[in-house]
Amino acid sequence: MIEPHAPAPPGSPPHWSAPGGPGGPARLPVRPGTGRFLVLAGVFVCAACGLVYELELVALASYLMGDSVTQASVVLSVMVFAMGIGSLAAKRLRGLAAAGFGAVEATLALVGGCSAMALYAVFAWTGDWGGMWASGPRCLLVAFSLATGVLIGAEVPLLMELIQRIRRQDAGGAVADLSAADYVGALVGGLAFPFLLLPFLGQLTGALLTGAVNAVVGGALVLGLFRGDLTRRARWLLLLANGLVLAILASAAVLVDDFERAARQAMYGRDVRVALQTGVQEVVLAGGTHGRPLALFIDGRLRVSGRDELRYHEALVHPAMTGPHARVLILGGGDGLAAREVLRHPGVDRVDIVELDAEVARLARTDPGLSALNRHAYGDPRVHVTVQDAFGWLRGASPAAYDVVVSDLPDPRITASTKLYSQEFYGLTRRVLTPGGRLVVHAGPVAAGPRVYWTVDATVRAAGFRTAPYGMKGRRAGFAAGPDRTPADRSRAPRDWGFVLAARTDPRPRLDPDGPRPRILTDASLAAGARAARGTRIAGLPASTLVHPRY
Repeated sequence: MIEPHAPAPPGSPPHWSAPGGPGGPARLPVRPGTGRFLVLAGVFVCAACGLVYELELVALASYLMGDSVTQASVVLSVMVFAMGIGSLAAKRLRGLAAAGFGAVEATLALVGGCSAMALYAVFAWTGDWGGMWASGPRCLLVAFSLATGVLIGAEVPLLMELIQRIRRQDAGGAVADLSAADYVGALVGGLAFPFLLLPFLGQLTGALLTGAVNAVVGGALVLGLFRGDLTRRARWLLLLANGLVLAILASAAVLVDDFERAARQAMYGRDVRVALQTGVQEVVLAGGTHGRPLALFIDGRLRVSGRDELRYHEALVHPAMTGPHARVLILGGGDGLAAREVLRHPGVDRVDIVELDAEVARLARTDPGLSALNRHAYGDPRVHVTVQDAFGWLRGASPAAYDVVVSDLPDPRITASTKLYSQEFYGLTRRVLTPGGRLVVHAGPVAAGPRVYWTVDATVRAAGFRTAPYGMKGRRAGFAAGPDRTPADRSRAPRDWGFVLAARTDPRPRLDPDGPRPRILTDASLAAGARAARGTRIAGLPASTLVHPRY
């Protein structure tokens, strides 16, 4: 609640020298009470814009560079540090508070509004240069975090000076009023970003619009309310600066679709057919028609490559199908490719797919390239799709309902996936399996990430399973987009997939002698994959849990 005017204590020295002079009472075109309200409203809007800039950098950095925890920690810690630097720097501008605040807001609108486009451009066109520029996008992220933080930090001291010039108030009350407006504005900005800006405008346009709002409000506050504090030259300079910023942001907004299309082609190639931002993630489909291999990207990471997906899905599904398999549960796998392999086995009565993103399931059913690759698995009446988080779905599932559970989920090293590789998750999975049922888990690459792979194995065993690890070679190096794009990363790109077969009794990776013959997978290659995986064993690793993730 905004505190009403509180008079200064008796005997306090005057805070200003002469009306209209430097540090003196401001000459306002409105009553002081209205002026204070307008300043606090400006604080509210600027705080909302500032938080949107922060969240935009965190979201885009997590998408482009991976590991949302690390990126959020870097952006927020650097920005908070820079806000302290900005607050100290603003002390030198207190004598020119109105002009200083106008300049700060115009600069912040330009930097914050264009930050997403600049970061995306550098990543798309230079992210695979390597050498000294291998960490270029990360350095740019830190630079934008510093610049944005310094400018946000400079706002409050200048606003404090301006609000005191309208009507003097004790320092504690003025800080409380400004803080209240600032925190409420941050709340609105924090909620607007995920629920309005991101789904309806996207990351780039949302940042540009936020910058425009920031420029308009900051310029209007200074030029409309404190124009008497500015010289004629300062007024024109500030007006021209804000006009230039708005022109740049408007031009970028007009070109943003062409820019995004060109950047996407730089990242994924010129075969991009589908690109959409769902409520969950970004989905990109490239190729898949006219003889070109299909590629499915989720949040910048290659999830399906038509060149070698068969090796992955045969290794994932067929060993687990050795034994009773009338009822099969697929966790993830919304592309329908795991279901394709399951349906090749005779005796399958029902396949339940639990997929988080409805758009991925829709593309698997309707896209000509993807539906052809999964052999129209979604058209089989035995296949039933549920759009829900796998963890939440398992909590309400019936016990002992499935003979086979196939966990076809993103890599455990992706922060959003860690709960789906936890001991609690596998405990829920064990509950829905019949006593003789089997679980198979995609556990990330063996050779490139043995610690992560064996942590998955230890976690599955901690949930009461016995395990049989195995791998499959075949992943091509250098195909990945997103966080794996630099040549340094490509030289270490995963060239295999790791799996863990689990059951209540000792499982053995082998093919069903009465089942269909895989086109690539053989008993010999399975045995070789098991030997190779065992050779990388790291003993004594603790299990990963919800409250203590180990990946």
